[in-house]
Amino acid sequence: MTTTLVLTRHGHVDWIAPERFRGRAELPLSALGERQAEALGQRVAQSWKPDAIYTSPLSRCVRTGDAIARATGIRAEQLSNLVDTDYGQWQGLTRDEVRARWPEELRVWLDAPDMASIPGGETLTAVLVRGVEVLQHMLRHHRDQTVILVGHDSINRVILLHSLGLPLSRYWRIKQEPCCINEISIDGETFTIQRINESHHLAATDR
Repeated sequence: MTTTLVLTRHGHVDWIAPERFRGRAELPLSALGERQAEALGQRVAQSWKPDAIYTSPLSRCVRTGDAIARATGIRAEQLSNLVDTDYGQWQGLTRDEVRARWPEELRVWLDAPDMASIPGGETLTAVLVRGVEVLQHMLRHHRDQTVILVGHDSINRVILLHSLGLPLSRYWRIKQEPCCINEISIDGETFTIQRINESHHLAATDR
């Protein structure tokens, strides 16, 4: 038997473009984000029969999870370890605004994210600890089941890196679009990525 994790990201929010460090800020889904969430829900319902749905406690993920819950008939629950990275004093700022105040810290974040120290924030190592706890929770409570996880750009990247056995230094090598689909199969403790950053189900949402 195989455990299947369908890892997705919340829908579009206003701070994605122009990009700001979102972190723990409460940001509602934009109109585009709501359409993306509905399309994601339909995509999940067509392709999987989930046994459980977990979302980050931030409202943009909760709303996205609600759309999946409506489409699949499975109640969504919140899981604190899926929350976005704590960006500390950078939260709400653009990269240019951060560069003006913390040029060296931002350089490290962009060049060697595994070594970065965000003022008042969380390291990627701390995010990895949370990500591993998410995976442990799935294997402890949902082994041989199919689970939908609704997270954020950063926690998703870290979970995918860990599943691939890649170091945190490769953080920027993985992309996560809003409401994308990643599928991870777990056979025993062996992780296989079946799909990553898939977004064709969103083709009509920009209209």
